[in-house]
Amino acid sequence: MKRKRGGEEEGMDIVWQTPANPPHPHDYVFRNGIRFVRPYYFEFIAHVKNRWAGKTIVDLFAEEFKGRPYDYYVSAVKCGRIQVDGEIVSVSYVVKPSQKISHFLHRHEPPVMACDVVILQKEPDVLTICKPASVPVHPCGQYRKNTVVGILQAEHGLAPLFPIHRLDRLVSGLLILARNAAKADIFRQQIEAGLVHKQYIAKVVGEFPENELIVDANIDYNAREGRSTAEVRDSPKGKAASTKFTRISTNGTQSIVLCEPITGRTHQIRVHLQYSGHPIANDMLYLSEQTVDRSVKGWSADRSARISNVSLTSDLDEVLNACEENSNEDFSIDPMCTNCPNLAPKGSYNCRYDGDEDALWLHCIRYTGPGWTYECPYPDWAKLV
Repeated sequence: MKRKRGGEEEGMDIVWQTPANPPHPHDYVFRNGIRFVRPYYFEFIAHVKNRWAGKTIVDLFAEEFKGRPYDYYVSAVKCGRIQVDGEIVSVSYVVKPSQKISHFLHRHEPPVMACDVVILQKEPDVLTICKPASVPVHPCGQYRKNTVVGILQAEHGLAPLFPIHRLDRLVSGLLILARNAAKADIFRQQIEAGLVHKQYIAKVVGEFPENELIVDANIDYNAREGRSTAEVRDSPKGKAASTKFTRISTNGTQSIVLCEPITGRTHQIRVHLQYSGHPIANDMLYLSEQTVDRSVKGWSADRSARISNVSLTSDLDEVLNACEENSNEDFSIDPMCTNCPNLAPKGSYNCRYDGDEDALWLHCIRYTGPGWTYECPYPDWAKLV
C-alpha cells in the first residue's frame, strides 16, 4: 500500500506494509551464513491503554518505547509518522483511552542463522519441519519475516500455518504445523488431554547417570529476568513440573540424554537438567560457575558441528560490520531511521547473538499422539567424539 505521510520528504514514494503483506523471497539477504531481512516500512498499530491516557503523544512513546531517542518521536509526530486515529496531531496532543495509534517506521529485524527450514513431511492437513536454531517459530517481538512461518510462506508459498506446539528460538528440531484451523484444534485437544508424548535430546555436562532419572521439581519463571528456577516439589513457589531423563551415550566429559517432559513449563528441560547437576553444555543462561570449566572442554570440537555448520559466535561482529559497510547495495536508506544504514537493528535492539546462544544443544526428535508419530533426524552435535 503506497501512502505518503503528511510532512514526509518530497519525492519519497514509500510502500507501507501491514501484517496482511506476505513475505517474499527477495525480502532476505544472505551473507556469511547469516539470514538478514531487507529493512521495510511497516505500520505498527496500538490502542491507548488506560494507563497511557492523559499523556502527550510524544511522552507516551518516549516512556513506553525506549528503543529510540526523544527527538526521534518529536520528529515522527511532526512529519506524520506517528498518528492518532489516522490523523496528524501536534507534539502536545494528549491521548485518550482506546484511541488508535499508528507508528509508521522503517523496520529492521534481527538476523538469524542462514539454515534451511527443511520440510520433513507434507500432508493435506499437516506439515512437519526441522526447525533450525536461532529462528523464532512465529512473528513475535522484533521478528516477523525472520521466522519459521514467514520463511515457509516466502520460500514455499505455504500459508496459513498453525504451529501446534512451542519450540524456543534457540532450540532446534521437530516442529508440527497444522494447515487449517480445524486440524490445529484437534491437536490442541489432544495436547490438553495429555495424550501427546514429547521427546528431545540434549548434550549435557559430565557423565550422566546410567539409570533412568526422573526430576520432580517446581518451575518458577521470572518474566523480568527471562529465566526459570527449580524449586522443591512441596515449595509454594512455581508450578509442578516433571521430566524423565535417560542417558543415550557419554564420553565421560559430556553426555547425550533423552529428555521426556511430562509437563510443559517454560525452560523446563533446561532447568531440570541444571537441577540434576548436568546442565546443557552450551546453555550460558543455566550453566553455573562450577560447570562452565567442565563444559567448555568439549566446545572447540563441536563449534562447527551445528545443523548447517554455521557459527555465529566471535565472528558475528566482523560479519555485521562488513554488512554495514555495503548495506546501501541492498536497501534504501531512510533519513529518519535510527537503525540505518545498518542491516541489523542497533541500540537497544538485539542485533547480535550473545556468546554461544546461537544454537542451544537441545533438539526435539519426536512427537507421538493417538494414531500418529512424527520424527526429526538427530543433529550433528549428537555424535560424541
